[in-house]
Amino acid sequence: MATTLLLMCYAVPILIGLVLILPGTGSYFTGLSDRFESLQTRRGRLFAGLNLTVLAGLAVSVQTQWIHAKVSEGANFCASDTIFSCDDVIGNVDYNTVPFLDWPWGMVGFVTFSALLFMSYASSKEPNAKWVKNFLNLGSLVTIAGLGVIGLLISYELEMEKLCQFCTMAHIANIVAMAGFLQLRSMHGEKEWND
Repeated sequence: MATTLLLMCYAVPILIGLVLILPGTGSYFTGLSDRFESLQTRRGRLFAGLNLTVLAGLAVSVQTQWIHAKVSEGANFCASDTIFSCDDVIGNVDYNTVPFLDWPWGMVGFVTFSALLFMSYASSKEPNAKWVKNFLNLGSLVTIAGLGVIGLLISYELEMEKLCQFCTMAHIANIVAMAGFLQLRSMHGEKEWND
């Protein structure tokens, strides 16, 4: 039960971020746009959704790194006899370590989502700065590259016949963030950017 509640704490911000990022959802935030002026524009909603999603991705990556540390010490966090067992996935040394870095995947997620949050948040605060286009390009590239990592990690889970719920949440955050970065990237420099 505690694991499900914790997962919901990550899922809700990612879901809200997705709704903010999806085209045609601006009317859902009309009531909030009086209090949060940035939600009045498409660019503002995209940045808000992206920031929220990447922050949740960072939080869940920190959680997976913490689980890795606990399992390494011999403790259990979410072990079960069902297909859902983050301990079995995160605690598997053969699969939960980046071969050439010798880092656990949770640490890779932590570093990646930290960088994405910096790029997204900084760009949202100074959307007309010269470096914003570079940040949007880099954020798009990093999240697209993340699809390859997601594919690799899913193949590991299939091989182990276990699923890590927290890892899946981080994967979803990457995909939603990719949608946000790509939309902002295509909007940058267009008339709608400054509307």
